[in-house]
Amino acid sequence: MFTATVDRIEEQNAVLLVRKEESQKLIVPLYLLPSDIKEGDILEIDIQQDILGTEQARKRVASLLDRLQNKKQ
Repeated sequence: MFTATVDRIEEQNAVLLVRKEESQKLIVPLYLLPSDIKEGDILEIDIQQDILGTEQARKRVASLLDRLQNKKQ
């Protein structure tokens, strides 16, 4: 988990500054943030790896590649 400050809102995106040094920017679509977000707000952000989703995506891609390779033969 990390924290970020809402630096500004531009069109449909928020520009966030990762806290401590606030030297790294993240541009995040507004629809992913709370609806009442405003400049100066501090956010707690938690990013988690979706292991099951990753494995399913890999299997789907491998299956598609197999089908493409079998069509060429």
